[in-house]
Amino acid sequence: MPRKPIRRQRPKSWPITFSPFGRALARMASVSKPNRLTESIENPTLSSTSNGFNKHTLEERPDGSESSDGEFDGVVQADFAFFDPKPTDFHGVKTLLQTYLDVEEWDLSGFADLILEQTTVGTVVKVEDDKDEGVFALVTTLNLWRYREQRCIMKLKEFLLLKAGQEKGIADKLRLLLGEQAHNVGLLVSQRVVNLPPQLLPHLYDSLFNEVSWATEDEPTEDLRNSFRFKHYIILSKIYKHKNAEQQKRKLSDDSEEAIVYAKPEDELFHKLSSWSFCFPLRTQQPAPHELKNYSSMGLIMAVEADKMPTFRQQLTSLINEG
Repeated sequence: MPRKPIRRQRPKSWPITFSPFGRALARMASVSKPNRLTESIENPTLSSTSNGFNKHTLEERPDGSESSDGEFDGVVQADFAFFDPKPTDFHGVKTLLQTYLDVEEWDLSGFADLILEQTTVGTVVKVEDDKDEGVFALVTTLNLWRYREQRCIMKLKEFLLLKAGQEKGIADKLRLLLGEQAHNVGLLVSQRVVNLPPQLLPHLYDSLFNEVSWATEDEPTEDLRNSFRFKHYIILSKIYKHKNAEQQKRKLSDDSEEAIVYAKPEDELFHKLSSWSFCFPLRTQQPAPHELKNYSSMGLIMAVEADKMPTFRQQLTSLINEG
């Protein structure tokens, strides 16, 4: 059965975060920057495909608009499309993964190669017909047992265990997922540019989890099919945590700053659905908006059971539609 492309236009604004406080920041930014890039939204429609493409596409139709005085009105036109990873995406994928393990020295090139070599499960987002083929987002999941002997995966496990060392009870659970239970554990990798239209996210994750399901039936060998029968996912991401987080948790006012601000909207959902999670300070302190001056960037590691993903997909769609 052919997979169907989804056409949708880009959103009017790009919230940087999706906590209540984060949404307030996004509204503040849209008011303070009148020339910010803007787009319109179109209801998605499904159509059959005859060109053999097996990825969803997102399209923004040009409106050719220009302000009355001849100046550019801030509208940028782009046709985003979902593609299978391929070798020519190497530099774009590597760039997105640059700080995946903070400032750790590791085999990042090898990690990017693993992602690109696994074409049956994984998606990259690019601008359609762009000669430069820049990569704006990627999402995939890698079986930790299948790739256990790869140098990059060994270093990644070492990094995770080191960060979990001070977390009572969690280090043992993590060690179990990385070791004895690794046959059924997927490392869920999701990286993207900060202003990727959030309306893409439900389709991006639907594509990922559909491909995981298809791989359990379509892969040529039993070992490969079994490697996608995940029971747990490990997710490594980044959040902003208030420097006085405990005090913020005790405040009930809607006007108070949130204890945690999520840089990615889906991370708030993953966090709530996770079996366990922990944070650790990042050594990479990238510039943050002024509104986040009271926050520190932190790494967030989560373990989410695979049977929670249908709930996640429903919640993500609702969150984006409400946003």
